[in-house]
Amino acid sequence: MNLPETRPYPDRHTELVRRCQAGERQAQYELYKQYAKAMYNVCLRIVNHDAEAEDVLQEAFIDAFSHIQSFRGQSTFGAWLKQIVVNRAINHLRSRRLQLVDLDSQRVGDDDGTDWADTEPYDESGVQFEVDRVRQAMQQLPEGYRVVLSLYLFEGYDHEEIGAVLNISETTSRTQYLRGKKRLLALLA
Repeated sequence: MNLPETRPYPDRHTELVRRCQAGERQAQYELYKQYAKAMYNVCLRIVNHDAEAEDVLQEAFIDAFSHIQSFRGQSTFGAWLKQIVVNRAINHLRSRRLQLVDLDSQRVGDDDGTDWADTEPYDESGVQFEVDRVRQAMQQLPEGYRVVLSLYLFEGYDHEEIGAVLNISETTSRTQYLRGKKRLLALLA
């Protein structure tokens, strides 16, 4: 009995992607319309500036459509595009000279207080905040905290992946996350 070929990640945009790979501009526009808003929000959470987020988004789509032939369907098109968007946004921050301090290289006693990485995690199960308040508070965070929080909470990266993307240690990612979360909660209080 012949079973139909199964793909590990079914994608509702398979036909649009195939048409893009064939060079059809209308299909590119359709994919752009499907993903632009969500990917813009990813950019905005990372770069924290409207115009820069729009620029990063456009560059990411140009990259995606320029390299659409390399898309093999091993993930959904959206997941593949999101990876391009996140990488573009991180590279944009690097061009702005985002400085994350590698805490492994700091001397003991040089930080700003309690090492939250060593305390028990805060129980967030019952905590709910309005979306606008959280977004506004996130915009007030220093870039290092905001980027790590965004990648971890909104984009689903783990600390090892964040460390690799930002060229910091996993410990630094965890510490930036915990300190950023503490600062965010203080802003929301």
